[in-house]
Amino acid sequence: MAKKCEICGKTPLTGRSISRRGLAKKKGGVGKKITGITKRRFLPNMQTITVVAGGKKKRMKVCTSCIKAGKVNKG
Repeated sequence: MAKKCEICGKTPLTGRSISRRGLAKKKGGVGKKITGITKRRFLPNMQTITVVAGGKKKRMKVCTSCIKAGKVNKG
């Protein structure tokens, strides 16, 4: 299944992971150097929970921010 919240529609975001080497200048080194940049994904914290919707129980994939905000009725 897709990593998408069924309530708010939150999906994964893309970004970069930067690899560095060397010692920082304030620690006595010559400075950090970038040695590589790779793509990465920031995934939402999805949980499969049982929700009461329309008087019936249904399993949904919902992000934790929707659960904490009370946008779903757990049952």
